Amino acid sequence: MTLLATFKHISSKNADYGAAEQYLTFEHDEFTMKPTLDENGRLMLREDYRIATLNCGDEDNPLSLKADFILSLCELVVGGKDGLQPVEKTIIDRSVRMVYQEFLADPKPEKMPILEDLYNILRNQKEPEAQRIATALEIYVHGSLNVFNHRTNVDVNNRFVCYDIKELGKQLKKLGMLIVQDQVWNRVTINRAQHKATRYYMDEFHLLLKEEQTAAYSVEIWKRFRKWGGIPTGITQNVKDLLASREVENIFENSDFVYLLNQASGDRQILSKALNISPSQQNYITNSNAGEGLIFYGSTIVPFKDDFPKDTQLYRIMTTKLEETELN
Repeated sequence: MTLLATFKHISSKNADYGAAEQYLTFEHDEFTMKPTLDENGRLMLREDYRIATLNCGDEDNPLSLKADFILSLCELVVGGKDGLQPVEKTIIDRSVRMVYQEFLADPKPEKMPILEDLYNILRNQKEPEAQRIATALEIYVHGSLNVFNHRTNVDVNNRFVCYDIKELGKQLKKLGMLIVQDQVWNRVTINRAQHKATRYYMDEFHLLLKEEQTAAYSVEIWKRFRKWGGIPTGITQNVKDLLASREVENIFENSDFVYLLNQASGDRQILSKALNISPSQQNYITNSNAGEGLIFYGSTIVPFKDDFPKDTQLYRIMTTKLEETELN
């Protein structure tokens, strides 16, 4: 490679840099400036040019985002204790750009690549590391865990979408969490283009922070969602597991709003230290009743008590108490 191109901090937010990205990524006729196509009419990746970074103000390169997701996915599947090696990361990054070139040339849903397309490109690479990665992916492509080797058959265009991964099984659950996060990123990207906000609620949030890849992805969501019109909310009852994560400090630092209900003694001590809760304020989360606690908004801490009326249809829909749900 003879040229490393970097675009950074381009001030105009209304300009379209797609043509520049395409020029630096794919072969072009330098006289006509038109892209060069192979015998199948597809764009051809340059051998001597490579885009390292495309950072146009608050914009992000979707191809780089997708490469980052695939790297995280392969880290889960292939990485092991030591993670992916630099050569393996380079091969994956190169393969992702190759697998998306047809879709980028003509972005239709039916041309969206699947995991098998990445697998086939890896098989065609000459490096032994590429064969190792492909072999690790094989069970997810042609084997018994090929659940995600398909385009979705679910309509995700509803205003309210719920992803339930509890029945995926141990072998697929980590992968499922990562794929759901990527799907949410896709939805946020689409909604942003339509000037719509996206609210993202994660129940049992501590589970996402237990795995290195999903934890890192969650931190990226917390740091960058606001720029994209996203509003993430993490929900958990396992505070100790949440605070055991190395990434939780980044989560708290990028959270404008924290809602605390009754806490066990050990959890209360940990939270008091992390959130600077005074002894008098701790009383509101000590043996408190349902609907009582503390709200943190910026630097302000407000005690609250919410006696939600039980004789309403909304309460009957929301309650999770077994003795009450049985009556509904």
